Amino acid sequence: MAPFFHSVRLDADKCKGCTNCIKHCPTEAIRVRNGKAYILEDRCVDCGVCIRACPNHAKIVHTDPLRRCDEFAYNIALPAPALFGQFANLAEPGIVLDALLELGFDDVFEVSLAADLVTQAMRRFIEQQEKNGPWISASCPAVVRLIQVRFPELIPNLIAVESPMEVAGALARQRAARLTGLSPTEIGVWFITPCPAKVTAIHQPEGTAASSVTGAIAVSQIYGDILKLLAGKEGAQREFRASGPGLGWGRAGGENMALGIADHLAVDGIHNVISLLEELEVGRVQDIKFLECQACTGGCVGGALTVENPFIARVRLRKLATQLPQVPRVSMEEVQVQLGDIFSIKGSISPRPMTPLAANLLVAIEKMERLEIIEKCLPGLDCGACGAPNCRALAEDIVRGIARERDCVIKMREELLAHGNSNSKQKGAE
Repeated sequence: MAPFFHSVRLDADKCKGCTNCIKHCPTEAIRVRNGKAYILEDRCVDCGVCIRACPNHAKIVHTDPLRRCDEFAYNIALPAPALFGQFANLAEPGIVLDALLELGFDDVFEVSLAADLVTQAMRRFIEQQEKNGPWISASCPAVVRLIQVRFPELIPNLIAVESPMEVAGALARQRAARLTGLSPTEIGVWFITPCPAKVTAIHQPEGTAASSVTGAIAVSQIYGDILKLLAGKEGAQREFRASGPGLGWGRAGGENMALGIADHLAVDGIHNVISLLEELEVGRVQDIKFLECQACTGGCVGGALTVENPFIARVRLRKLATQLPQVPRVSMEEVQVQLGDIFSIKGSISPRPMTPLAANLLVAIEKMERLEIIEKCLPGLDCGACGAPNCRALAEDIVRGIARERDCVIKMREELLAHGNSNSKQKGAE
């Protein structure tokens, strides 16, 4: 198995071992040992929850600096729909496109326009399936990885359609190569990302050998530069070609609204998504045809790499979307005639199981039995003081040999008290 790429990383110098991150991590992927946090790579889905939870800013995201554009002859910016909700009093979204060009990009391709096309591809996919569903959108990479790690039985429920980011990258690169005559390798395609999971999806994509996108620049990294360029501008020079529903993909419920499929459900916030997927896994979700699952609260506008309050950004995005045409200006069929099928996920999305307790099945069963016994001996407080998120996780760590029972402060206290009483009795006997 290839090593995991993770965009979310730890700055050990800033980490104070406070355990905030372990309590919030939805996949129990973080431990604190010897006063420092560390990430279990087989469990992390790069959702970015730990970034918001860390008061010491010890969780950081690997993104690309703008200077990487110097490596390419021609550079294209792919602004995520969520970017347009970051700015107050934005008269029209095209102004942001103008600002990106002023920053030095040679071209801009709207991910919102790709969302218009992906919407059509998803609708067709669902209509062609014999199974009623529920079908799960594969557009949020944190949700896809969550399903790989925790809910592998639900992988067949994922819609095998590429994300708007990937489709935008493919379209932008092909258009630039046609217009400039440059080789595709000379063209840099940069996604302006609201979340770390998209960075991971670029560097280690699922269902495809390589991403159509070169790299990612954080919204928070480029926000200040764009804001300065927006000052005093009222009209856009660059036409915004996406529809309102395409731009609406940046907020929770936007996919549902664009698809217009009956019996749908939208869930945002990764802990809420987990609760829903647990219900789906045991067959309790009935009469739902399509599930829009967003790891970030509020949708992409709530990503860890955004700057604006997600609720405010969501309102702004909705307002901008109502000002745009509500019908897509481009059709999936037109694109397929020219470029072929760039929408389908052609490879398989495989389960990404956590590291087993042991390679040998019998040994693994023995360790699981021991784990159950140890867990019963622990206090069940799930306080996190041991450096694991809960008592069961500590029991698992003990069985794996990366923790001790006395890491539990309650057990250590009991041990010290027992040792103290033993010494007192011994002295009394003397």
